[in-house]
Amino acid sequence: MPHDHSDHEQPHALLPSDPALRVKALETILTEKGLIDPAALEDIIDTYENRIGPRNGARVVAKAWLDDGFRAALLEDATPVVADLGYYGRQGEHMVAVENTADVHNMVVCTLCSCYPWPLLGIPPGWYKSDAYRARAVREPRKVLADFGVTLPNETAVRVWDSTAEVRYLVIPQRPAGTEGMDEEALMALVSRDAMIGTALARQP
Repeated sequence: MPHDHSDHEQPHALLPSDPALRVKALETILTEKGLIDPAALEDIIDTYENRIGPRNGARVVAKAWLDDGFRAALLEDATPVVADLGYYGRQGEHMVAVENTADVHNMVVCTLCSCYPWPLLGIPPGWYKSDAYRARAVREPRKVLADFGVTLPNETAVRVWDSTAEVRYLVIPQRPAGTEGMDEEALMALVSRDAMIGTALARQP
């Protein structure tokens, strides 16, 4: 096969080690070769970031806040519950929901790569795929949370869940006080992607 580079290096050998930089470098290489259309790529990214997710996950959380029966079913076996809402498919086949309470705060990481529930949360953020987050989330979760601006009471335990190719997790954040009477759409606005990973709390109304 002919190579475009005079030094005959494979394109992957030219990529930096940081995942976000690698993605950008790959995008540049593929664009220069005419293999991708940047405008089409941006549209795909916008779809997953804003239209497909994380609004899907936020809707699930809002329903759990409003409906105790739905919440119980979600915590018992999330996969069929979210599938009934139309949220299933690649990267979302086996879902487990975990609930934050005053006693326990849950946080999700993928220590081996970047397994992530795309149908519910959209595209994973760059920091989720970083070596630093993947290593530190398990070793020093409270410090990682502090880096995200989350300080928990000492009596609140932090539980870290390792997402895998077999199981992906959705964190149900605590419902903020003062949200009584708010409807599903209003509650959805309080639920961020990071809150459903466990690196943030739900927004205050």
